[in-house]
Amino acid sequence: MYESSDKMLSLIRDNYNILQSLGAFGISLGFGNKTVQEVCQEQNVDTLTFLAVVNLTINDYFSSEDLDKLSVPTLLQYLKASHHYYIDFQLPFIRRELTEALDEGDNLGRLILKIYDEYARFIIHHMKFEEQTLFPYVEALLNGEHKEGYNIETFSKHHGQTNEKLKELKSIIIKYLPSDPMRNNMLTATLYDIYNLEEWLKLHANVEEQIFEPTIKLLEKQQNNNDVSLKISNFIGSTENTETLSDREKDVVIGVVQGLTNKEIAEKLFIAPNTVITHRRNIARKLQIHSTAGLTIYAIVNQLVDISNVEL
Repeated sequence: MYESSDKMLSLIRDNYNILQSLGAFGISLGFGNKTVQEVCQEQNVDTLTFLAVVNLTINDYFSSEDLDKLSVPTLLQYLKASHHYYIDFQLPFIRRELTEALDEGDNLGRLILKIYDEYARFIIHHMKFEEQTLFPYVEALLNGEHKEGYNIETFSKHHGQTNEKLKELKSIIIKYLPSDPMRNNMLTATLYDIYNLEEWLKLHANVEEQIFEPTIKLLEKQQNNNDVSLKISNFIGSTENTETLSDREKDVVIGVVQGLTNKEIAEKLFIAPNTVITHRRNIARKLQIHSTAGLTIYAIVNQLVDISNVEL
C-alpha cells in the first residue's frame, strides 16, 4: 500500500502504468525525489484522493471509511482528463496504427477497421453521456443544488460493460495474418496497445464504480439532509413572529398531532365539536399552517409533544 510519505519516483518505478494517472490528475513530471504529499501539495492535488485512486488501480484496495474525506473536485478532474486522453489521443492513435498495419483492400482488414470504429463510437457515446449529464449534476451538487428526477443511481444504469466489442476485435486481429512481415510486426504492436487499452478501461471503470459513485451517493445524502434542515429552519423562522397560541389552542394542536378527530378532541377537552373547529381556524390563521404535517413539526419544535411519541 502506498502512503503520502512514499517517494513519487518509487511509485513510478514500481508501477509505470500510473504515469497515465499522473497526467489525469494534472501532475507534471520533474518532481525530483519528493514524496507523494509534497508533489500533490505543490501541484494542487488532494493527496488522499490521489492515493485512493492509485491504491485501487495498483493494489485493488479501497476503504469505504475514507469516502467522506475524498475530494469530489479532484475526482471530477481525474475523470474528465481521463476521458479527454482516451477520446482525443488514445482512440485516434490506435485507429492510425490499425490503418497502417492492415491492408484495406482485404475484406478482413476492412472488417477489423469497421469493428474498431463501432467500438470507438460506443465508448465516445458513453463518455459524452457522463460529461453532458453526470458531471454537470455533480458540479451542481457541489454548489448546493439538487436537480430533481436525477441521481447517481440513474448514472449507474447507463454504466454497463464497454469492452465486449474490444474482445471481439482482439480475437479477429489474432486470427488475421497479413502477408507482409512488416505489417505483421505493426499489427502485433497495435494488438499490444489494444490490450493495454482494455486494461486501462477496466481500471477506469473500477474507479468510477468503487470510488466515484459511492462518494457522490454520500454527497447526495448530505445534500438531502441539508435541504431538510433548511426547510425546518425556514419553517421555524416563519412561525417566530406569529401570534401566540392560547393553552386551549395548544391542547387542540396536540390532539390533531395525535391523530384525533374533531369529535374525539372535543370529548377529551370537554368542549363542543364546533368549538374545536373554531380553535382550528384560529390556529391556522395565527400560524399560517394548514396541514397536519405542518402542525406536527410546530408541536415538536415548540415541545408540545415528544418526537418519540409521534407517528411519522
